[in-house]
Order: sequence, then C-alpha cells, then structure tokens
Amino acid sequence: MSATIDVGTELPPLAVGEISRTTLALFAGASGDHNPIHIDLDVARSAGLDDVFAHGMLGMAHLGRLLTDWAGVQRIRTFAVRFVAITPVHAEPVCRGTVVAVDTDARSAVVELTVSLADGTTTLTGTAVVDL
Repeated sequence: MSATIDVGTELPPLAVGEISRTTLALFAGASGDHNPIHIDLDVARSAGLDDVFAHGMLGMAHLGRLLTDWAGVQRIRTFAVRFVAITPVHAEPVCRGTVVAVDTDARSAVVELTVSLADGTTTLTGTAVVDL
C-alpha cells in the first residue's frame, strides 16, 4: 500500500489468467463446492447453458487476493461482494479496485471492487473497508 491514499487511488489490477476446467476442478476440491454445474458439461447443458462456469466464490477469492496484495490481510476490516454475472470457462477475469472514500479520523478507506471480462462484462462487484 502506498504512503498516500486518496479518493481515486486505483489498486494495481490483478489479471488472474484463464479460468480452465482444471482451475474449476481444483477450486471445487479446495473449497468443498462440488456443485456439478461448475465441473460437469452434461449438467451445465441440461440446465440450458453452453458450458460450465466458474464458482462465484472463486471470483471473490481473486478479489481477496487483490486486496491482500495491496493492503495486507491485517488491514482488511470488511469485504463483501455481489455476484452479478457468470464467469464462463476460458474467460480471463481482471480484478480492479478504486478508493471511493477516505475517513482520516477513522484512518480507513472504502474500496470499490470489480471483476470484469475482456468483453466488458462485470461478473462481481463489491466493497471493502481497509485500515490506512
């Protein structure tokens, strides 16, 4: 985290790379979320989808990494997200954050967070409060 944090400060973006089927299988094992819609093509197609898609919590985990890379885990007070669109397999999400408020008395900042895809789709939005 840089020494001066102001409204408008942008966190260094985090490009997480391609969401592969292997990524989804590994995340299912690590998280315990074995919902087949994330790993079984037949189940996804039976639900009317073209393919499997990423767990929403995988996107949240990536946003958590963006925050901890920037502020460190010890400075995060709150962290919340809203899942707004599916992250398809083979997508390459990018996590971003922007400081939208600074409370000098409380020595904290509010960070607006997004995960977006190359086509402009936002898949997650969120906010975090971090200690300065």
